[in-house]
Amino acid sequence: MRIICFYLCFFFFYSTSSAVKHSLQYLVTASSGVPNIPEFMGAVVLDNIHMVYCDSINKILEPRQNWVKEMFENDTELLEIYTRKCTVILPQNLGNRISSLKEQFQSEGVHILQMREGCEWDEKTGEVTGFLQYGYNGEDFVEFDLKTLTWIALKPEAAITKQRWDADSVRTKLNEDFLTNIYPQWMKMFLSYGKRSLQRTVLPSVSLLQKTPSSPIICHATGFYPDRAVMFWKKDGEEIHEGVDPGEILPNNDGSFQVNVDLNVSSVKPKDWRRYDCVFQFSDGEHVITKLDKTVIRTNCGKKILCNDGVTNSRCGEPQPCPPGHEA
Repeated sequence: MRIICFYLCFFFFYSTSSAVKHSLQYLVTASSGVPNIPEFMGAVVLDNIHMVYCDSINKILEPRQNWVKEMFENDTELLEIYTRKCTVILPQNLGNRISSLKEQFQSEGVHILQMREGCEWDEKTGEVTGFLQYGYNGEDFVEFDLKTLTWIALKPEAAITKQRWDADSVRTKLNEDFLTNIYPQWMKMFLSYGKRSLQRTVLPSVSLLQKTPSSPIICHATGFYPDRAVMFWKKDGEEIHEGVDPGEILPNNDGSFQVNVDLNVSSVKPKDWRRYDCVFQFSDGEHVITKLDKTVIRTNCGKKILCNDGVTNSRCGEPQPCPPGHEA
């Protein structure tokens, strides 16, 4: 799996997981030659919830959830560990590594180094899976193999880095300890503190949208939590795939999620519309069913824009300008 998309995308490493599998991710970006952004940014994400953020400009640890703030208030030693890791250790380490890579490739200009590390824990089986990956300038670069305790070069240019890091036995031991022991312990502690928030279930608000009469019907669900959910269309009670375009689950700014699923109705007769249902469903079976009903579809089509001199201008889909000389 590619771990690089853009220098800010580490904030959106969201993925759907099973009800008993938990993940703890440390997502870090170091940059050189990129204007107007911090040279270092770091985030801690638990079960797709943004817990902590820090960067090289503010140089403070910012809890992003109330329960995380409470946890650090109760455990000042942990707060000190995370503050030092996020404001001193990681910025120095990644800064040195990006300088080393620039020297190795003898290149100047813009450079981005990203790190993703952490672990997954299956609450049902007890299995722990650690991961540690680096990307450089938009491409996967190296990843740590816990089975062999060696680095894997993901592109030919990473072979020198692999050899150098493989030779660092102290760092190898630390990586193994964090990925298999320390991170799982921290994850379970975080889950204990955030249990009430992380285990809550919030059903979405569901709307039917259509840009123009010939456009697909968009079934839009937003405000739901957690992200372990699916949304699909049914006809006569059976799930359908033809004419259906499902979207990805995306995060909202408040920690909830949103998702769309489109239905092409160009060949559906008006009398058959009510045979279709949009279904939002959590992994535990809790669901929301929305009947395809023309009267509840929200659209711009047919709305009026008031221009000056009492002139109105219809719009359908994208807003249309007022006639020349009649702008409001």
